[in-house]
Parts: sequence; C-alpha cells; structure tokens
Amino acid sequence: MPCGESRIAPPGLPRAVLPLLLACQSPAASAHSFGQLYSLPVPFWLYAWGATAALLLSFLAAAYFLTAPARTSTPWQRELGDHPLARLLVGRPLLALLRLASLVSLGLCIATGFWGNTNPYANFNMTLFWIVFLLGFGWLTALIGNWYALINPWRLLADTLGRLWPRYQRGFLRYPTRLGIWPALLLYLLFIGVELFGHGTPLRLAWLLLGYTALNLLGAGLIGRRDWFARCEFFSIWFRLVALMAPVELRETQDAGAAHPTVRIVLRAPFAGLLQTRAAGWGELLFVLFMLSSTAFDGIHETLPWKRLFWGDFYQLLKPWVGDNVLAAVPVLQPWFLLWQKCALLLSPLLYLVVYLLFVQLSRWAAGSRHSLKELALRYAYPLLPIALVYHLSHYWTLILSQGVKILALISDPFGRGANWFGTAHWFQTTIIPDMAWVWHTQVALIVAGHVASVVVAHLVALRTFGSARAATLSQLPMLALMVLFTAAGLWILAQPIQTGI
Repeated sequence: MPCGESRIAPPGLPRAVLPLLLACQSPAASAHSFGQLYSLPVPFWLYAWGATAALLLSFLAAAYFLTAPARTSTPWQRELGDHPLARLLVGRPLLALLRLASLVSLGLCIATGFWGNTNPYANFNMTLFWIVFLLGFGWLTALIGNWYALINPWRLLADTLGRLWPRYQRGFLRYPTRLGIWPALLLYLLFIGVELFGHGTPLRLAWLLLGYTALNLLGAGLIGRRDWFARCEFFSIWFRLVALMAPVELRETQDAGAAHPTVRIVLRAPFAGLLQTRAAGWGELLFVLFMLSSTAFDGIHETLPWKRLFWGDFYQLLKPWVGDNVLAAVPVLQPWFLLWQKCALLLSPLLYLVVYLLFVQLSRWAAGSRHSLKELALRYAYPLLPIALVYHLSHYWTLILSQGVKILALISDPFGRGANWFGTAHWFQTTIIPDMAWVWHTQVALIVAGHVASVVVAHLVALRTFGSARAATLSQLPMLALMVLFTAAGLWILAQPIQTGI
C-alpha cells in the first residue's frame, strides 16, 4: 500500500546530497514504512549481541538434546479422519462456500479497480489483495496449512474449463521436467518488481489481476492444470512452502470412482513438514532465497544509507560526465537509479546464493561429508523458511493494524461510493498506530524466534544427513555463523528506517 514517509538526513551526510535524496522519494515505492521518527530503546549492538546469545544457546541445547540420528523416524502426526471437526472444515458445504468467496473476491478486486474509487485507501481491492490476502492469509497459512491449494480462484476457473473441455485440463504440450519451477521463480521476481516499483493504484492492480488470470488460464490449457499449478503459478509455490511450517497438513486424494477429491486433515508437530523432504532443485532453492532477499531489499531500498550508496558514492564517479551540480544531475541519473534498484532486486537471490553456498561448503568440510555441495544445499534450504517467514511477518505486520482492519469497513463499501451494504462502513475510521517500542521489541522477538527454529530444524536435518551426532554438530557450526549473520543483518535492516530518524 502506498504511503509517504518523512526522513531526516543523519549526521555526516553532505548537504548538497539532501535535496537530491528528497527529490528521489517516491510515495508508491515507500510502501511499508512508518511516518514518524523513533530511537531504539537500547543501543542496536545490545540487541545484536542478545540475539546472538539466544542463537548460541539454542544451538548448544539442540546439540546436547538432539543426538539420535533418526534417519527414518517419522515426526509425530495424527490424522483426524472422520472427526466431526474435520468433517466440518473440509466438508463439501464449507469448501464450496470458501471457493465461492475466493472467486467473488477476485472478481470484486478486478471490478472495483476499474469502476471504484481511485483513492487506494478507499478502494476495496488494494487492501484485500495486498494486505488481507498476501499478508494476513499468507501468515495464517503457517498455522492452518495450505488452504490456498483448495480455494485458489485461478485453479477453480481452470477446473471449471476442464470439466467443460476435458482436453483443456490435460493440456496440449508436455511440460519439460528440466524446467522445474523456474517459470514460477520468474513470475515471482516480476511480481515483487511490480509491487516495489509499479506505483500501485486500484486500476493498475485490476489490470494486473486480469492479466494474471488470463496467464493462468492460458498456461493451464497449454501444459495441463496439474503441471501449471504445481510448477508455474508462483502463489501456489509460495503458499506450499509456507504451509510446510504449519502444524496442520491438508492431504488431497482422489479416491477411485469418486467425483471429487477427498481432503484429509493431519495434525503434526510444528515445522515437521520441513523434515519430510528437501528442495527439488536449484529453482526451488533460489525461490526460498528470494523469499528472504526480497523482504530484505524492500526493507533497505528506501533507507538513506542505501540511497547514499548511489547518490553519494556512485555520483562522485559520474561527476566528470554529469557535472558538479547535484540538482541538475537528478533528471539524468533518476532513470539510472531506478535501473540500479531493479538490478539489485534481481541479483539479490544470487547474492544470497553465493553466501549460502559458501557456508554450506564450510559445513561440508567441517563434517567431512561425501555428499555433494548441491545435495547439502538442497537439504538445508527448507530450514531457511522460518527465517523467511519471520522476516516477512516482522517487516509488514503493522500494516494489518494500520490498514488491514479497514477491510471491515471497505467490505460494506467496496467501490468507495458511500454505500453501507453490511452496516460496517464506518468501522475503524481512525488509523491504528501501534506503540513503536512495542513494535520494535516484537520484531526482534519474532526474528530471534524464527532463527532459533531454523537452528533446531537444520540440526535435525544434519542428524538425518550424517547419521552421527558429532558430524552433525560440526556441520552446524558454519550454519550457526550464517544464522547469526542473517539475524544481525535482519535487525540492522529493520533498525535503519527508525534508528537514525530517516
């Protein structure tokens, strides 16, 4: 959601650069920021050392208590079967209602974008899609499982066409297995680029959703519904990966002679899904890493230190060509700055990959493992998902309070024309601004908790991989260093917009 922010230059910034930085502020790009100054309640280094101590203690505890190789052991799980709660949750009446709501929501997002209020805050589609769906429902998936696979509106549309035209459901082309999920990763990259640099409006979102709907229907018809939604539709990949952390698994099976697939609910230990399999290939590994790097980039690309890297340091190199007048150089360098931002986003997962592979190789050497670098990299990929989740949660969660709750009012007036369909149009008129100290401490707690979970899961993966408690512990020393690096970097990025009062 677009929102502006006021920033103040920290000490040491050349005065000539400040007007240029202010000229480069983009309200649409400053998508998830707080518009107030704030100082950390205690020094940043104290948080960093505290988080490092928590990770170290969790590593020592995991190394001491988790000593059984358990290569073939299965984490605890229990299928609810015909339990009344299971019959209610995955029964045909409720599923039909949820699927109808999913289709209506998609249609309403498109319709309100074309014919609704042009104010993003007064239009239903911006809040429903960006806040409720991508943030709220995404985080809820980590608790209740992959319901998106059951109510995916684009899959429902493809299923409807498949029932009318059976050949459509099978597809006309064979999907090349070697492509893996690379198409989904490409779409994910493009989507984040649009989110960060697309200057979103309700109309642009409507066109985006309409185009994505057409792409899904065309892709499902070309290569078949199953392959398209398993390998190419990036929301399906994203929600599937997040759902691996959920204590609930939804299993969809097609019984012989049954007209509709059966959905079963299985309870399991939290994060157990991360131990059941590994990343399928380089494409899925990069997808996981981009879940990390895209959030990190979103957190840093509008901060003053990042802008100073281009408009301060890089500008000095270009002075012979653009001149000494900073303000006069803005129109010339602005397109290059935007290109530089987009290239940084595009290259961010590759940078993470290089760092990740370095530490995985160190882990391989420490354990004296005969497994290939690729094999270990794929096995350690899923333990990064708790970090990706808490980064996403800590970076964006205040939007649920500030704008997400407004969905209750917007649902009564989705077009922003003064209607009051359900009597809720006047609810939450005042924006909720949470206490910033509480926000920061919650963000720190989330990041530390996510990294601790990753440390424990990675140790379990190492036990299953090496079979020896000693080898597993040695292998995790470099990975612990990587977790500490990620923790410190995540806290530093979160602190940047508020620590210096930018």
